[in-house]
Amino acid sequence: MGKNGKAYLVGSVSALGGFLFGYDTGVMSSILEMDSWKAYFNTPSSVGQGVIVSLLTAGCFVGSLGAGWLADKLSRKRTIMLACMVFSLGAAIQSGSRNRAMLIVGRFIAGLGVGVLSMTVPVFQSEIAPPKIRGRLVSMQQWAITWGLLVAFWIDYGTHFIKNDASWRIPMGLQIVPALILFVAMFFMPYSPRWLVDHERVDEAHVVLAKLRADGDMNAPEVLEELDEIKEAVRLDRETAVRSYAELVRFPIRRRVILGVIIQILQQLTGINTTLYFAPTIFKQSGLTGKNASLLAQGVNGVVNMLATIPAILWIDRWGRRKTLIFGSLGCGVAYFIQAVATGATQHKSYDDDGTLNLNMPKGPSYLVIVCIYLFVASFAMTWGPIGWIYPSEIFPMRIRSKANSITTASNWLFNFIIGLVSPILIKRITWGLDLIFAIIMFASIFIVYLFFPETKNRSLEDMEVIFSGSAWAHKDKKRIAEYDAGVKHHITEKEYA
Repeated sequence: MGKNGKAYLVGSVSALGGFLFGYDTGVMSSILEMDSWKAYFNTPSSVGQGVIVSLLTAGCFVGSLGAGWLADKLSRKRTIMLACMVFSLGAAIQSGSRNRAMLIVGRFIAGLGVGVLSMTVPVFQSEIAPPKIRGRLVSMQQWAITWGLLVAFWIDYGTHFIKNDASWRIPMGLQIVPALILFVAMFFMPYSPRWLVDHERVDEAHVVLAKLRADGDMNAPEVLEELDEIKEAVRLDRETAVRSYAELVRFPIRRRVILGVIIQILQQLTGINTTLYFAPTIFKQSGLTGKNASLLAQGVNGVVNMLATIPAILWIDRWGRRKTLIFGSLGCGVAYFIQAVATGATQHKSYDDDGTLNLNMPKGPSYLVIVCIYLFVASFAMTWGPIGWIYPSEIFPMRIRSKANSITTASNWLFNFIIGLVSPILIKRITWGLDLIFAIIMFASIFIVYLFFPETKNRSLEDMEVIFSGSAWAHKDKKRIAEYDAGVKHHITEKEYA
């Protein structure tokens, strides 16, 4: 880690915000299959399950919209702490639920906290990270999500053997523990240096940068240079300050907002949360009989998700954003297509007395579908998972970063809400057709990324003005950016020999 050790520490601690979302997603996916939970809430239908699952993401949508104002007003640090308190309240209500309405309210309140965290944490990480490790640092948010999923899956697997409502109350209540840890840990984390400069606290920003970049050496050249860059960027931003959200749709910011919204929507249209929320149901439909088997397969799914994110953390700043997204789209699309063909060609539908759908697939195609689910999760975890958070957090100038990221993050949660609401219905009604829909979307996203998304790896946050000032057709703008890079290198060489 070297001189960036403190930046890694701050980024890792704040990434616990991702753990909270991952845990809540994972814990609910397995609870949906618990007999004690079904009995307590009168066996919710596929529509009822969709409402219960998606109310968290409805809260996330609302929370992320308000997070931009909070992060600018209170600071990134205090906003994260506030979100932890809100999330803990929601988790406590869920754990103590006496009826379905109470459970839904608890999930909505918890969603408010998760929505604020999902916008604020990547922005905070990007602002404390040097350009060469920014992708890696923001990727920790996604890795923390996968750890949350993994821990939740295995806690659910352990508690499902309990034959009363403690089987689902315990895992829901345990969500409060990481929220409190993050709340306390943030007391010891620094404020964002960019936020400090924007609020006329330049001396404090200087101290923070020195600690993050040079072990406290306030005279280190890289510290002084970055501080000057931030001050100049803030000065320029104020000359074109965004006073309302309406200005985000005007030139020249509009293009970046559109790209940020598109990448967040496409991250959800990969279908990842359909797989994570309803994988136990899909595993059972595909032929994994017995509750233990489907929950165990979900636990393995969590392990695959977590391990596959590690390559992205290590090499995302070497691979680049464009190539990684294209590779991920191809991998996800192929996995979905094989899954759709295997299911569509061999399924023989039947229904249990309680309305549960069985596909009655032969063992060979059934195991192929399960392998394809794991391949899809691995492809997503290495690519769209981290970059869906990295890209929007790094492309906006300081004065609009929070507002713009609140819009892009809200679009993610809006589509998450829609997908969570309709997925259990579509899984039951069109089975393999849903896989085919996701495959088509993934193949289409290859062309969208190639045509419109410029490469942003190893760029300073202040460099983005140049990157996004050219043609909207990213594949045609490579020459201009290459000329800019050549000019920068020439300028650096002149300074070295001056």
